Amino acid sequence: MRVLFVSDVYFPRVNGVSTSIRTFRGDLASMGVETLLVAPSYPGAKPDEEPNVLRVPSSGVPLDPEDRRFHGGPLKRTLDAALAARVDLVHIHTPFIAHYAGVRFAREHGLPVVATYHTFFEDYLHHYVPILPRGIGRWLARRFTLSQCDDVAALISPSAPMRDALLAYGVETPIEVLPTGLPAMSYVRGDGARFREKFQLPAKQPLLLYVGRVAYEKNIDFLLRMFVRVRAQRRDAALVIAGEGPAREHLVKLARTLGIADAVRFIGYLDRQTDLPDCYAAGDAFVFASRTETQGLVLLEAMAQGTPVVSTAELGTRSILTPGCGAFVVAEDEAVFAAAAIEALSLAPDDLRRSQLRAHAESWASQAMARRLISFYEKVKAGYVPAAAASVAPA
Repeated sequence: MRVLFVSDVYFPRVNGVSTSIRTFRGDLASMGVETLLVAPSYPGAKPDEEPNVLRVPSSGVPLDPEDRRFHGGPLKRTLDAALAARVDLVHIHTPFIAHYAGVRFAREHGLPVVATYHTFFEDYLHHYVPILPRGIGRWLARRFTLSQCDDVAALISPSAPMRDALLAYGVETPIEVLPTGLPAMSYVRGDGARFREKFQLPAKQPLLLYVGRVAYEKNIDFLLRMFVRVRAQRRDAALVIAGEGPAREHLVKLARTLGIADAVRFIGYLDRQTDLPDCYAAGDAFVFASRTETQGLVLLEAMAQGTPVVSTAELGTRSILTPGCGAFVVAEDEAVFAAAAIEALSLAPDDLRRSQLRAHAESWASQAMARRLISFYEKVKAGYVPAAAASVAPA
């Protein structure tokens, strides 16, 4: 089987979509399923080491300079080149130009098309178009989502709560709940001491850790305000924020305003293979409060290292933060969250919670998810009847 992936984002742009695509591509290849990936180019990016990544010229996006916008002509030519590879199915990963181009390509050539709903669009829209009244933005986002879901033969939701949200919208397209899972490298024990030395973090300093996009929808503002309460009791504690994004400058200013700038470190992007496991191992507790996750893979990455997790359970993260997983699952309340974070900082290396966390993460191995994805593709192909050509919104 040969599958065409189409996405508006991919590495070097670091986010959950890029991680999901790379993880599935690697595991699918080991199982004999070839994937071609159409993705935008990025200025100054190194040549791809992965096979079959077809880069398309692109321009920056005004609202978020990290994101890119495909150029239409080159995108069409690239998709036409993919046809020569005799793809069996089209899999769309993002709801922007990639969606419309992928749907149009599939319809023109009689191919089944599926999509993964990686992005809870109604909450993202509020953060990036704040002048839009929230109620109107939510209505527009839901109409947009319904329209796109109608374009495809089947959908993948990374979590059951995300599926339930789509069903509540009125989506009638079949939905398969299929998380990304963790690649094998996530279970290799990281070297926390090496990470602390590299980033000049004191060897014994208690570290709270956040890893992910530094974006408004991640609710990092809350983590900073919560950390003020932690510092009131643990003056030696620090908060490390690993990642980049459009909210960084705002958060740096907020840390200054809150009087905690000397205890908050922004360390930027980390290499997934060389730095990330060490980063999780260096943390004494991982803190997370995002309201918009369709899954929340970073929680599992922290768990795989046995790092105590303190998190709210919103949307997709509820599928991960199940009873017995070992995490501190708390309300979005600064005092309650801070109390749990302080308790997590005190856990002994042999505490039962750490073994629970590792065991829970091991149940999310990516190869099992890839096998389920292949079965999903086969079901879609078996039940697919090419529809008559229909108009699709322009790219």
